[in-house]
Amino acid sequence: MPDRVQQVLLTDEGPMLVAGPVDVVLPDGRRVRSDRPVTALCTCRRSRRQPFCDTSHRRKVRTGGEEGERVRQ
Repeated sequence: MPDRVQQVLLTDEGPMLVAGPVDVVLPDGRRVRSDRPVTALCTCRRSRRQPFCDTSHRRKVRTGGEEGERVRQ
């Protein structure tokens, strides 16, 4: 059987995209399976569906002008 290469895409401001299906091993040893063709794993820790992304990273609100601009979360 040939080795199967999985693709993992790291995004700048969003989730880690993993070609599926995939088994995710949680810190406590439990396994969670996703049968989707691409699985979005949360890297910002804002998701309520950990370890999966629920797009909570999109809720950042930018305030201020160019200088002194800050991100409110």
